[in-house]
Amino acid sequence: MMSDAEMTDAGATAVTDAVVTGIAVTDADATGAGVGATRTHSIALIGQGKMAQAHAAAWTALGLGDQIRYVCTPRPGSPLEDAPQARFVTDLDEVLSDPEVDIISVCSPTATHADIAIRALRAGKSVLLEKPIALTPAEAERVAAVAAESEGTFMVAQVVRFFAGYRMLRESMTDGRLGEVRAVHASRLSTPRLGETWLTDESASGGVLVDFAIHDFDQLNLFLGTPVTVTAVRGRQPGFIETTVTYADGGRGTVTTCNAMPVGYSFTSALELTGTAESASFAYSADTPDTPYAAQAEYFLHCVETGSSPELCPTESAVLALSVSLAARESLATGRTVELA
Repeated sequence: MMSDAEMTDAGATAVTDAVVTGIAVTDADATGAGVGATRTHSIALIGQGKMAQAHAAAWTALGLGDQIRYVCTPRPGSPLEDAPQARFVTDLDEVLSDPEVDIISVCSPTATHADIAIRALRAGKSVLLEKPIALTPAEAERVAAVAAESEGTFMVAQVVRFFAGYRMLRESMTDGRLGEVRAVHASRLSTPRLGETWLTDESASGGVLVDFAIHDFDQLNLFLGTPVTVTAVRGRQPGFIETTVTYADGGRGTVTTCNAMPVGYSFTSALELTGTAESASFAYSADTPDTPYAAQAEYFLHCVETGSSPELCPTESAVLALSVSLAARESLATGRTVELA
């Protein structure tokens, strides 16, 4: 399965099939003070895999690569290219007790997300936490409660919200040109991600519907509101999962998910909106560069520096996306529609 980082490595997004034209997506849509501003921060990366590398590259793009002070991981490996000054440590307490560290990028396996985020927030750090927020609703609510009381800034890294094409579609809704969005279809297709066996263990990663499709469920929620029921079934082709989500206002969302495409297949994702006035769509392409991880880091940094709440990625949206993902997984396992409370 291609990771979020590999999506970026492949060339990131281009608005190839967007029927939304004439929308200017400026840096201000997703950033704050502007790339290249003079800043003093001390950053720690938790983890050293693909996502940690993506976060390191994003901080470097903002001119903060030399301010990555630590890489915390139980099994230190080779130095990260975009964290040349970082010291490898194995003890999280060493990182959290360092008063110079103010920002933590949590890029560890999903099962560790809640505990690490809570410990970092209680230590007064600002936390950029990779999705999903946690593996269970109870853990997610615990993280949200601690974040609400913390002195630090907290944001779940829902990076698809920062891809240019998805931002354009969101703008087409907020400016009213689509009318009321009544239906959304999302797709996300990838080859298996080799060498990371924990991803296939639902107790460690949540499985494909939690680790992979959560981006699409988040988009459905963003455009359609409050989810009511979730139904997931196996597709006709091996590895495909088709999920249908109904919404309180009568909207309907569908998601096609597959992380078992043949070797050599290029990752694709797409989003289609049907409104009462117009329709719009976006399809991922590797042709035009985009920098969603840098945009995400820049926006988070702006929130840290201004003390503002990350309204583009509110914590409750991460909790809700997890709830839909878990309901889809339950529906797939039981063959029944799952009602959300």
